[in-house]
Amino acid sequence: MLSAISAAKQGDNVTILEKMNSCGRKLLITGKGRCNITSSLSMEEFIKNIPGNGKFLYSAFENFTNTDIIQMLEAEGVKTKNERGNRVFPVSDKSQDVLNALLKVLKKLKVIIKTNTKVNRIIVENNIVKAVETNDGRLYADKIILATGGKSYSATGSTGDGFEFAKRLGHTVTDLKASLVPLETYETDLCKNLQGLSLKNVVVKVKDIDKNKMIYEDFGEMIFTHFGVSGPTILSSSAIILRYKNIKELLKSKKIKLYIDLKPALTEEQLDLRIRRDFEEVKNKQFKNSLDKLLPQKMIETVIILSKINENKKVNEITKEERTRLLKILKNFEITIKDFRPIEDAIITAGGIDIKQINPKTMESKLIKNLYFAGEIIDVDAYTGGFNLQIAYSTGYTAGMHAV
Repeated sequence: MLSAISAAKQGDNVTILEKMNSCGRKLLITGKGRCNITSSLSMEEFIKNIPGNGKFLYSAFENFTNTDIIQMLEAEGVKTKNERGNRVFPVSDKSQDVLNALLKVLKKLKVIIKTNTKVNRIIVENNIVKAVETNDGRLYADKIILATGGKSYSATGSTGDGFEFAKRLGHTVTDLKASLVPLETYETDLCKNLQGLSLKNVVVKVKDIDKNKMIYEDFGEMIFTHFGVSGPTILSSSAIILRYKNIKELLKSKKIKLYIDLKPALTEEQLDLRIRRDFEEVKNKQFKNSLDKLLPQKMIETVIILSKINENKKVNEITKEERTRLLKILKNFEITIKDFRPIEDAIITAGGIDIKQINPKTMESKLIKNLYFAGEIIDVDAYTGGFNLQIAYSTGYTAGMHAV
């Protein structure tokens, strides 16, 4: 859509070919249906949040910034707000409003949108694009922009078609992997018992225990699921974990551990004082009835089991050694990472068209003249927080600018 807007502003006659029955299906599900439009960080900071070939995007980010997308939407009546972690959302909390605004801009610019139109191949002569062949016949074009997304959330239409088109035209597609994806754990029963529990303001650390090396650390929110863990901090961690050396072997050998600090605001000494104070208030109660102030209700049973303290034991009978064990669990709640969820469950596809075959200033293919790429089809990917959508806007706008 941004490619079309940009190209139409240059005076081009533009047609969007959309195989689904409507545009922007994936946009609608971003930010849990609220649409995390972009980040309010400076564009210089964006690169630091893009572990997948961020430097490739310098020119695109100069051409179309977070301010530009916000201004475009606000001009169509979509007011925005900043939330935790510099995330920008529509004030209405409705992704549909963002999509409607973009569709209004497309309509004003007289962009033709053909839905339910599946492209079967791109026709090239003498290394110059000529046309696309669709289920409705052949459509000739001076320039073609491939903005078909990755392979994640295939129900929205991103089934990897663009990668196949590009490969047929001689482009290299790097390994496609799930990024910003929930993680499966070996402790399935533990996670099932905690399923649906959301932890806010916790510190998560991912470590390679083989080398005693920290892979990732973050502060924020996570959630337990029937298969393991998810939530913003976990999704972002996956973008780093997937790039870690020998990760498949390490996961198989149970060497990748997730540690959750449930009380990051307190040092171990401060937490010990807090536990002792809480215990003093309920010293004649059983241990199982003493943790209400310290933990979410859903977590108490699990922590009791892990602590190996008899749940019926009177609080005033708990030893220092037992209290220390409890403290260690609260500061280092340990889970073993088993695998990534399938790419269909991922927010983003890591990998894509090799950036060496794309001109970063224009997004044009270096192999086929007048063929451009935009968005997730390119081998670039970022953390959660609106960065991936901004990549889509900026690369799309850049491709449209130069596709004249």
